[in-house]
Amino acid sequence: MCLLLGAPGVGKTLLVKRLQKLCSPDCKGDLGDPPSTQPTDVADVFLLPQFMMDASNPTQLSASCVQLLGLLSAQQLSYASVLILFNKIDLPCYMTMEEIRSLIRLPDIIACAKQNITIAEISAHKGTGLTEVLCWLQNQHRSSS
Repeated sequence: MCLLLGAPGVGKTLLVKRLQKLCSPDCKGDLGDPPSTQPTDVADVFLLPQFMMDASNPTQLSASCVQLLGLLSAQQLSYASVLILFNKIDLPCYMTMEEIRSLIRLPDIIACAKQNITIAEISAHKGTGLTEVLCWLQNQHRSSS
C-alpha cells in the first residue's frame, strides 16, 4: 500500500493530477497549465508513498516535521521506503534545502529512521522534479513485486 501525506495546502492534489497527466499516453513531456484543484481526500492519494512539505511556509514546516516523525515511528511502516517531497520551490520565498535541513534537523531524522528515505525538491505547479518522482515510484513498485 502507498500513501501521500502532508499538511493542508502543500500541493498533494495538484501533484496527483500532474503525475496522472505525466503518465498518460497523450503527454509529450509538456504538462501544460496546472489543473484546478479541489481539496483532496484519502481516495485521491492512496497510490503515492510520499510525504510532502511546503518549502515556502516556515510556519507550517514544524507541524509537518511532527507529522513526519509520527509517520516514521509507525510500526507498520518501519521498513517502507519513504520519499519526502519539498514542494513549491518555484515560489520566490521558498527555503533552501540547507535551511530546511537545519530547521527540522533532517540529517538526524534520516539517521534515526528505520526506513530508506529519499529527499526531492519539486514544483507540482511548474512540473519541476516530477519525472524523478515518477521514476522513484516505478522503482519502488518494481522492487516490491
